[in-house]
Amino acid sequence: MARDYYDILGVSRDADKEELKQAYRRLARKYHPDVNKEEGAEERFKEINRAYEVLSEPETRARYDRFGEAGVGSAAGAGYQDFTDLGGFADLFESFFGNFAGAAPGQQARRRSGPTRGEDLRLDLKLDFREAIFGGEKEIRISHLETCTNCSGSGAKPGTRPKTCTTCGGAGQVRRATRTPFGSFTQVSTCPTCNGSGQMIEEKCDVCGGSGQKQEAKKLKITIPAGVDNGTRLRISSEGDAGMRGGPPGDLYVFLFVNDDAEFQRDGINILSNLKISYLQAILGSKLEVNTVDGPVETIVPPGTQPGTVITLENRGVPRLGNPTSRGDHLITVQVDIPTRVSAEERKLLEELAKLRGDRIGKGGMGFLDNLFHKS
Repeated sequence: MARDYYDILGVSRDADKEELKQAYRRLARKYHPDVNKEEGAEERFKEINRAYEVLSEPETRARYDRFGEAGVGSAAGAGYQDFTDLGGFADLFESFFGNFAGAAPGQQARRRSGPTRGEDLRLDLKLDFREAIFGGEKEIRISHLETCTNCSGSGAKPGTRPKTCTTCGGAGQVRRATRTPFGSFTQVSTCPTCNGSGQMIEEKCDVCGGSGQKQEAKKLKITIPAGVDNGTRLRISSEGDAGMRGGPPGDLYVFLFVNDDAEFQRDGINILSNLKISYLQAILGSKLEVNTVDGPVETIVPPGTQPGTVITLENRGVPRLGNPTSRGDHLITVQVDIPTRVSAEERKLLEELAKLRGDRIGKGGMGFLDNLFHKS
């Protein structure tokens, strides 16, 4: 038996496009024939390419999820349960080989009118800075297609039923035979009367107009995991458009975008902020209250702190996505505020301090103090 494509790439069945791409690149580099000379590496490389080729395309992935390799393999002809899902390729195959696969018209009708999965939907959602960090429940409003309750999705007026299309006999396709010097040539195309469904609705549902679906607005409560960031994608299963003819609904994908904060910035799972202190606090040290995403926290500024010093508050950063008990750090950059004005008393004390330290203050330095004094 052929190996499962998800197993080949080492990803889960709900892996997103980015996870597939990363897994493919990692394995392709490892097993590329130019790099790996081990026996079987080339076959493994081909296997990886085939798996990614199928799973990276939403349509082929959906067929693979439903039917396995038979739904995407080159030999998916005779006996394939949903061959017409291949669209133009199926038409081309039948144009050259007619009914070579042996499917009777009744089988074509069943395939054409079989269930189909609904479309996936996308919603962009903005979050406040702290909402992204701590997560929580969020109410959203979406508009999607739901199965019409009036006709139960048939599209026909209650009390009536769709009938077999008289043009194609329920096959969903019409065939036109043309004789050429090389033999008979059969051209297959979608039935223009029923658009390939194999059925005709004589009396349409008054609510949905025969489509079997109607647009509905809906409120949903979704859970935002702690630690999400810009571009994080959440998959809400079965909240996309309803499927046709009893098919499963699609999924809703919520893409998250985080608003900037006036005080904090984010660097991965760390939070960054600035702390402005006076030059005396920097020299003498101090105990200060600083703001964090958790609220005010008391921290120590050591004596002799230099401008640009980074104070680390451990485990006060962003929870790690998928492991909220593990958090980053809060990194505070110290900015020392040098005054542009001093009072006469401050000037005198500074001069005394300079003498005590033996600091040489030349004419320019004294002039600087004079300027500070005269500005005050």
